Amino acid sequence: MKSSTDRTILAYRRENGRVGVRNHVVVLPVDDISNACAEMVAGNIKGTLALPHAYGRLQFGEDLELFFRTMIGTGSNPNVAAIVVIGIEPGWTKRIVDGIAGTRKPVEGFSIEGRGEIRTAAEASFKAKEFVHWASERQRSECRLSELYVSVKCGESDTTTGLASCPTVGNVIDKHCALGGIASFGETSELTGAEHIVKSKAANREIEQKFTAMFDDYTRLVFEQKTDDLSESQPTKGNIAGGLTTIEEKALGNVEKLGKGTRFIDALKPAETPAKGPGLYFMDTSSAAAEAVTLWAASGAVLHLFPTGQGNVIGNPIEPVIKLSGNPKTCATMAEHIDLDVSAILRGEMTLDQAGDALIDLMVRTANGRLTAAEVLGHREFVLTKLYRSA
Repeated sequence: MKSSTDRTILAYRRENGRVGVRNHVVVLPVDDISNACAEMVAGNIKGTLALPHAYGRLQFGEDLELFFRTMIGTGSNPNVAAIVVIGIEPGWTKRIVDGIAGTRKPVEGFSIEGRGEIRTAAEASFKAKEFVHWASERQRSECRLSELYVSVKCGESDTTTGLASCPTVGNVIDKHCALGGIASFGETSELTGAEHIVKSKAANREIEQKFTAMFDDYTRLVFEQKTDDLSESQPTKGNIAGGLTTIEEKALGNVEKLGKGTRFIDALKPAETPAKGPGLYFMDTSSAAAEAVTLWAASGAVLHLFPTGQGNVIGNPIEPVIKLSGNPKTCATMAEHIDLDVSAILRGEMTLDQAGDALIDLMVRTANGRLTAAEVLGHREFVLTKLYRSA
């Protein structure tokens, strides 16, 4: 592999020292019944971004802890400059505000009970306006590309994914982590059949056992549902149309994103922030794209690399999603969704190393402010992962 030099980018260094590539002012509803109020505020104040979602009431246990990790992590993401939190009652609202406040970024909470929705929206709008003025004066400064936390996931995979776009991402992961960057992979269910390869990439026996416990927990979940058939779920109809007949074939392409020489140094719970310093991390995530990218954004990832074969339109409101494909048909028919065409690999006109460097160039441009295809097209999928039925 060609040696890689750390690149300089223009990005936002936050109050806690972390580096982001976007400068959002977010209006975050704590619960589903506060969505309308949050959207009122976003409608009043241009330059804000509301994140409506379906959950936030009557959750318990680990499901509730995951909810708080996701909410606090979303507000804490370095791509967020400031945040207004709106909930139906003050208790959970304050817990989220206090969690975000640890980053030292501007955050304010409002609750609807005892105040009313219209009054809450008005008060929150004044605060959001103040935050937008403040955020609009934040300046980009010189940072290093290796300071970015990057997540990776593929979607609508086909035979070209494992041959071109996923290995391109793997090439970048090797280079990024070698320079001291942080990266994360996941998609627990889509590792089925290649879990032995993932285990061999663990940094040590302890991390291998931690990953194995998470993978085994997923396996038990499948069997507890009284099914041994994942047809039309894993692989999906799109995967099958693209030539992948089994989950094992899909998994062997998927693991190409991990790179050739990089070992992962920890196995994270969903939405858990990496805490062992630079390197590659596994995160226990759903393979559903919108859920998975939401979890990575909540863990602090600021840039997502997304290989696709048949074509996937996923975006995220917080974390820019860079899509690349090695399928020439997809690059032609879904060109508006593809940021980088690496189909030249399959024609023998581009090496993986060249493709990796092209993707790094695009990462630099995106970090400097270039909008991804998903951003331009308005894809802002924000989907929470829910573990249990509500109480």
